[in-house]
Amino acid sequence: MTSARPLDRFRSSGLLWPLVAIVALLAANAIVRPSFLALRFQDGHLYGSLVDILKNGAPTMLIALGMCLVIATRGIDLSVGAVVAISGAVTCSYIAAAPDPTSARAALVGMGMALALCAVLGLWNGFLVAALGIQPIIATLVLMTAGRGIAMLITDGQIITVRNPVFRTVGAGFLVLPVSILIAIAVFVLVAVVTRRTALGLLIESVGINPEASRLAGLRARTIRWTVYVFAAICAGVAGLMISSNVSAADANNAGLWIEMDAILAVVIGGTSLAGGRYSLTGTLLGALIIQTLTTTVYSMGIAPEITLVFKAVVVIAVCLLQAPKVRAALGRRTRRRSAQPAPDAEPGAERSEQTPTGPIVEKVTQP
Repeated sequence: MTSARPLDRFRSSGLLWPLVAIVALLAANAIVRPSFLALRFQDGHLYGSLVDILKNGAPTMLIALGMCLVIATRGIDLSVGAVVAISGAVTCSYIAAAPDPTSARAALVGMGMALALCAVLGLWNGFLVAALGIQPIIATLVLMTAGRGIAMLITDGQIITVRNPVFRTVGAGFLVLPVSILIAIAVFVLVAVVTRRTALGLLIESVGINPEASRLAGLRARTIRWTVYVFAAICAGVAGLMISSNVSAADANNAGLWIEMDAILAVVIGGTSLAGGRYSLTGTLLGALIIQTLTTTVYSMGIAPEITLVFKAVVVIAVCLLQAPKVRAALGRRTRRRSAQPAPDAEPGAERSEQTPTGPIVEKVTQP
């Protein structure tokens, strides 16, 4: 009885099916391409398909972490893709216009300016949602539309290419593992410590469950909602630096395009409710890895590009359905009915006992 409790808690946490989905996707890739799980260490760097999944998924992980906290407060942020484009546009434009485009100073100042602007954009979203009371989907839709245009204005509609070693390190550098992976892990650990080892996580959940009750209880609900939008924008800004650094260019038209959808899917797959309240950082991380592994699976299996989104949608819908409370309850009832049926070889008139928390139940098996 005691050994079953940890398993029951794990199932109720919502992490079971995302973990099963990742294992299934990795197994499918390994079957199609046996070298998929292989890792090699060369020139002080770790290489392999698994490393590539983590590296390419690092921007989505970061944005999904910020989105998770926003959704936990009953919000949503559709502007993160535009913020990604703005971050890369500001950094690359500054580096390209600097007296020495290859200097470390140009890269650091450009990235600092980009993140500062992203924080301001997060303040704007928070102001519309928390101060003016505009619906989050409408408030962030404004920046989603205008932000892409701002990025186009910054780059004058051109793809700006830079050659800066320091800037290149953010998205394509290595410290045994790719630097982008290390940044994503560091942010995840920091957020986990701050939200789970302090009262902040409880306050975020309280605001998400009932904002008005939280305000009447003395919590600064507006400040908390403002903070999560700023954090989400900064995460999107760092993700924008990774994306533009990886290709050493700023593409305002395509950088971060529809990445907000992947982030929202990652949060939902991870078990966080769009209604706000309780959230799962670990589940969000697993959800982001599922999204990126799906993309890798599509390419490794040679699936045609025109049905890529359909394949992706089928897997995501399956995972979401398996996590739905009504579906899990139905599966649980079916499992209990099967376990309660008498054994096929039981003789009529024989007794069958079943141990329950309140004691044994003994019933007589009769001939149907």
